[in-house]
Amino acid sequence: MNSIPLKENLKKYIRIEDCPIRNVVARFSGKWAMLVLCVLSENETTRFNAIAKAIPDISPKVLTETLKSLEKDKLIKRELFAEIPPRVEYSLTDLGKSLIPHIENLLKWAIDNFEAVTQ
Repeated sequence: MNSIPLKENLKKYIRIEDCPIRNVVARFSGKWAMLVLCVLSENETTRFNAIAKAIPDISPKVLTETLKSLEKDKLIKRELFAEIPPRVEYSLTDLGKSLIPHIENLLKWAIDNFEAVTQ
């Protein structure tokens, strides 16, 4: 069996620790992360319940996990206010804001091609 040599431009995916798709894009391309980022992009700050209302089919547990993950990846920040009851607000970081134009381009493509892809 002859093996076909891998083209140079595909070698960037070989080393798992250097792969941009596995190590960067996968962090925000899950089912909920992009939706959360879009909600946060439309408001300066947003509380947990407002995000949950904007995405009604996400469970509180999954929303919490998604917010923690996006915060860990430095795409959003969480601010806790020492009030009674405590108030928590979420917002995009500068890094998160820099991602939004790319998500908007992908969203435009999705809207333009929705019927072709979903049929």
